[in-house]
Amino acid sequence: MTADLSRFDTYAAARAGFVWPQPARYNIATAACDAWADTAPDRTALVFADANGAPYEVSYGALQKLVNRTANAFAALGVGRGDRIAIKLGQRLETVAVHLAAYKLGAIAVPMAMLFGTEAMAYRLTASGARLLVTTAEGAATAPDCEATLVTVDGGPGVDLTALTAAASDRRDVADTGPDDPALIIFTSGTTGPPKGAVHGHRVLYGHMPGVQMYQDRLPAPGDRFWTPADWAWAGGLLNVLLPSLAMGVPVVAQRAARFDPDEALDWAAAAGVRNAFIPPTALRMMRDTRPRLALRSAGSAGEPLGAETFEWARRHLGVTINEAYGQTEVNLVLASCSGWGVAAPGIIGRAVPGHEVAIVDDAGRPLPDGTQGTIAVAAPDPVMFLGYWNDPAATAAKFRGRWMLTGDQGIAGPGGVRFVGRDDDLINSAGYRIGPGEIEDCLAGHPDVELAAVVGRPDALRGEVVVAFVKQRPGAPAGDEQRKALKTFVRGRLSAHFYPREIVFVSEIPLTTSGKVIRRAFREVALEDTAA
Repeated sequence: MTADLSRFDTYAAARAGFVWPQPARYNIATAACDAWADTAPDRTALVFADANGAPYEVSYGALQKLVNRTANAFAALGVGRGDRIAIKLGQRLETVAVHLAAYKLGAIAVPMAMLFGTEAMAYRLTASGARLLVTTAEGAATAPDCEATLVTVDGGPGVDLTALTAAASDRRDVADTGPDDPALIIFTSGTTGPPKGAVHGHRVLYGHMPGVQMYQDRLPAPGDRFWTPADWAWAGGLLNVLLPSLAMGVPVVAQRAARFDPDEALDWAAAAGVRNAFIPPTALRMMRDTRPRLALRSAGSAGEPLGAETFEWARRHLGVTINEAYGQTEVNLVLASCSGWGVAAPGIIGRAVPGHEVAIVDDAGRPLPDGTQGTIAVAAPDPVMFLGYWNDPAATAAKFRGRWMLTGDQGIAGPGGVRFVGRDDDLINSAGYRIGPGEIEDCLAGHPDVELAAVVGRPDALRGEVVVAFVKQRPGAPAGDEQRKALKTFVRGRLSAHFYPREIVFVSEIPLTTSGKVIRRAFREVALEDTAA
């Protein structure tokens, strides 16, 4: 059972003829692994690098056995239906196995980036009530004290998952789940308060299939191999690449790297025979000084606007048109481009993917005519739309105006597609990460020298935006370059390497509203003035 766009020759035909499947029962582990393992066990599912850097392949049959062993190991630890399993792993085989094992058990996966520090992990573990934290020895080094059982995949502290799976059976029945049963919680930062957990049902996988096919020029085609440098903990890596690609039988090329190096990444992608790529705009900009070596059939990008200059450079350098796509954690991949259908142009983030109803609306949720700026909104019901925020019905309700879910992003629709204008809130979009200033402000305020902080984004040619922190120090505290370095290290270690402020400005006052909220508008204007200067 698939949601298939590949049979349509034109965008108009796809819009007119596409119909969502209506499965009574559905499980991500079945769709992404078992369906292929039971019919074509030798088919390649994943491609990794061996100790010498040479590609080696993992078949669906081998993956299924590892998933079953992992699911049985988790069951032996007391994990059952509805329990949350936090996953802090990079692009490695165990990451896929843990995700699919969670879905097979009817448990709920909670992905976390390897970059997360102790405080960021602690909040997500506590808020989700995670039963397990599965990570590496490196990840365990920053793990907080919490109720979750620590499980490591590489012989680190806590429970040894390798030993448990070695002793477990490689047979396991899949939980009887429906499309709306929860499968995944992805935490997303907001402008006020702590991050919120967007809960997705098993339907989120087939909901993403047409969008992936569209922005990858009607995936799959013979010989396709899909790669992204994006973290599989991010919706872009997990739902734009990994799970849909596995479900379509397209091998996923993995890259285990602590940080993105464009030359190393491209050398590996070429060695592994990559033909399809999802590359965030920042990574594309970092590739400018590299030599071409990929033979791509299709390529896409999302997470932030690509920009006309990078769009044209990529077309010349990579030999393919970059198909932009758009979505957010709560309702991902609803707009897309497709050069094969003639739906791709610089400055356009795409048109509505067949099966999704997208409009530009006003604050009351009323659709606006083409050429009018408003909020990008998606109509419910929709299979990629979140079930709601974890334990937060009020925040869930606030996202909707009638049947329209408001994204909080401003856009303008036209005959060629939607042009992204910008956020109508305070989120900072840096290198594809949607960063909430409140979490960084709270972290800075936890430093003994800091009284208050205001965090905004400043436009940046490479990352889209960079994080700028305006800091009011406590009386007598230092306010020089060494202190700036110390505060950056403080945030980086407690939250994440992509959260820390690239710039810190010391100020004498932080203006507040009458309700005690930081007035960021003034600081954003200062940051824009600095950019213009």
